[in-house]
Amino acid sequence: MNNMKLALLFLISTLFSLCTIASTYEHPLDPLTPSEFNLVRTIVLKSYKASPPKLTFQYIGLDEPDKSIVLSWLSSSKTHNKSTTLPRRRVFVIARFNKQSHEIIVDLSKRFIVSSKVHSGHGFPMLTFDEQDVAAELPHSYKPFIDSVNKRGLNISQVVCSTFTVGWYGEAKSKRTLKIQCFYTEGSVNLYVRPVEGITLVVDLDERKVVQYSDRFKIPVPKAEGTEYRASKQKPPFGPTFNGAAFVQPNGPGFKINGHSISWANWEFHLGYDVRAGSMISVASIFDIEQQRYRRVLYRGYISEFFVPYMDPTADWFFKTYLDSGEFGFGQSIVSLVPSADCPSNAAFFDAHYAGEDGKPVKIANAICVFEKYAGDIMWRHTESEIPDEEITEVRPDISLVVRTVSTVGNYDYIIDWEFKPSGSIKLGVGLSGILGIKGTPYTHVDQIKGDAFGTLLAENTIGVHHDHYLTYYLDLDIDGEDNSFVKTNLETVKITDESSPRKSYWTVVHETAKTEADARIKLGLKPSELVVINPNKETKPGNKLGYRLFPGTVAHPLLLSDDYPQIRGAFTNYNVFVTPYNKSEKWAGGLYSDQGRGDDTLNVWSLRNRSIENKDIVLWHTVGIHHVPCQEDFPIMPTLNGGFELRPTNFFESNPVLKTKQPKPVRVPKCTSQP
Repeated sequence: MNNMKLALLFLISTLFSLCTIASTYEHPLDPLTPSEFNLVRTIVLKSYKASPPKLTFQYIGLDEPDKSIVLSWLSSSKTHNKSTTLPRRRVFVIARFNKQSHEIIVDLSKRFIVSSKVHSGHGFPMLTFDEQDVAAELPHSYKPFIDSVNKRGLNISQVVCSTFTVGWYGEAKSKRTLKIQCFYTEGSVNLYVRPVEGITLVVDLDERKVVQYSDRFKIPVPKAEGTEYRASKQKPPFGPTFNGAAFVQPNGPGFKINGHSISWANWEFHLGYDVRAGSMISVASIFDIEQQRYRRVLYRGYISEFFVPYMDPTADWFFKTYLDSGEFGFGQSIVSLVPSADCPSNAAFFDAHYAGEDGKPVKIANAICVFEKYAGDIMWRHTESEIPDEEITEVRPDISLVVRTVSTVGNYDYIIDWEFKPSGSIKLGVGLSGILGIKGTPYTHVDQIKGDAFGTLLAENTIGVHHDHYLTYYLDLDIDGEDNSFVKTNLETVKITDESSPRKSYWTVVHETAKTEADARIKLGLKPSELVVINPNKETKPGNKLGYRLFPGTVAHPLLLSDDYPQIRGAFTNYNVFVTPYNKSEKWAGGLYSDQGRGDDTLNVWSLRNRSIENKDIVLWHTVGIHHVPCQEDFPIMPTLNGGFELRPTNFFESNPVLKTKQPKPVRVPKCTSQP
């Protein structure tokens, strides 16, 4: 009887999901909903006649409709045609079954599997939190590990283990494995600064068991003293004290949210989420007061990959060359934001959902925040004092809209901002915080170091290992239309050889339009140039082509040899800029299967086709790079290090688009005093 009741309840819940699925999204690029995840799970498990953990879901994400279909739907919906039918809803699934990776496309509208194939190439899919948690617990029931911990005189109940991807180093065949290393938490929760060195385990993820173990040496665990970062554990003397401030918007926020569509000031865009990419910005358009219409700037933008290679070639560190998005999931690693700390008090929050290993939806509360930023910056100003008996001062305060997420991938916290400015600029920011990658050492003073320590001695027995951060952004720019070109505006010195001027030289610009992908592979900083994506089919009244310029910020070039295995996998960082023709399947710069991938399905490989990119629908890929030499101020927790870049209108408007911007109305706050 109980079994019959359970079956009936399951049937009812499934039917409910099927009936409600069509009404759960309002935009073709909306992220998947909990009911959609449940439906996908039901369809796949029924088809494969299997259940977790025999079959596991490694990735479930939206199989985006073709771009032309989305743009057609948007055009129809703009005419307020309520009968506009949403494009069919499809989902892309990577599942592990019988030690193989299965690529499955599920049609949610028709509720069946459209296609299914087994991945036959190299590499493995993204890791789930569930399987990492299982792997990290295995050492505690593994006798050789327990013996090693006891020999070190450590309390095993205070030992916490973590997972590390293994990379690829020329092996002909690869098994789906992780390496496990452990840390000590007695006296401090700052576990990553207290590694238990010398011990490494290898876990087979398909078998879910330890398959290799080594205990090579023993050195002191770094001390707990001075490593706590929790406010409740701090002791005097304390750092600087700040006065509090209140943020008041009597008329409420200046932005409007309709589902996942956001409008603010002169901007409108769609905000999405993916378990691998994190936040995704789509169909970002800006209102032109001269033309009295919205003009599209960006069709789709997100972080495609994040390459973090450490610079220690020793046995316990050489493999630490992570692809954070493709291996660990930048979206899966998003953490709940803390109101009035991660985001100001005027922020609005979005939850996010992804599928766990069993296919069931997992909720991240407050995963994304959106807020207006009043930072005391200046939008534009001028003081004119040359007019006799008159001084003119005009100034406008700058206000922007920020979309923010924080992804914690192991020891590092990455603060990701999309900042929209009324001037038409989009600033993309990344902040690095969290805990350094720490290596235990017998050294207590730099005078003891002989040879290369591969990092900085930050405290006794504590080395912060040298490493890089490379964030590769996918930016499908549509500058007032899909067909665009990439132009290098080179700054060149001209010598004056006659006596026409007292000057001997000046610089001028020479425009060079990239015709193929090879023309658009750029290493920034080697020659002075401005990089602009233009619409060659449209121009301003004076005849300039409409464009958006890339203003690079933090730039770094790889220092690894090009044939070094980590750099083969991370070859998409060989250049700071790539431009490719739009291809729906080319989404992930490090390849779809980046875990133990071999670099044969990366942005660098795609670009070698040298396809035509002139007056085409093109994608700009830009890598923000940081070489990180740790210093003592980064320890025990790192003050945020900021980087990023800006996309700025260049002859996109006829003139300054914020010339006629009005001053915000002043808000009067009652003055408070402690005086009687």
